Amino acid sequence: MDGDGDGALRESDFEDLARRWAAVRVAGDEERLLAVMRGWWDTLAVHSRTADAVMIDDVLTVVDLLDGMPEAVTATADSMFEAVDEDGDGLVSPAEYQRMIEAWSGGHADVGDTFALLDLDGDGAISREEFAAHWYEFWAGDDPDAPGSRIFGRVPG
Repeated sequence: MDGDGDGALRESDFEDLARRWAAVRVAGDEERLLAVMRGWWDTLAVHSRTADAVMIDDVLTVVDLLDGMPEAVTATADSMFEAVDEDGDGLVSPAEYQRMIEAWSGGHADVGDTFALLDLDGDGAISREEFAAHWYEFWAGDDPDAPGSRIFGRVPG
């Protein structure tokens, strides 16, 4: 999310992320998606110790609060799912998932292994339920081995 790589997340970085997310959506839900993303910026900014930037410790502070905010995490997962499910079939295909990850990262991503891990029933798609469970595992879970911990791919290292 740190578009310029300076180690800080600024409102402009988050706005760029929100616009990339909105661009994933073919039509219809852009404003709602932007509002959700901007709401998360506001949440991060409130918990920031710096006036115009959010540092990784600030993000982790908010992440620690998320297990007590399941409705917010679930609402975001629903919005993200709707944005990613371009054809509206109630499933996220490998191509749709790749576009989501590329929108998030701002660059090309190889997601084959991660997609297979997240497709719990092996049917070649991620259902709304699978997506929501993984989203919650990533943002509010505490199990680094849970499939959702990899929703945005492997951590380089």
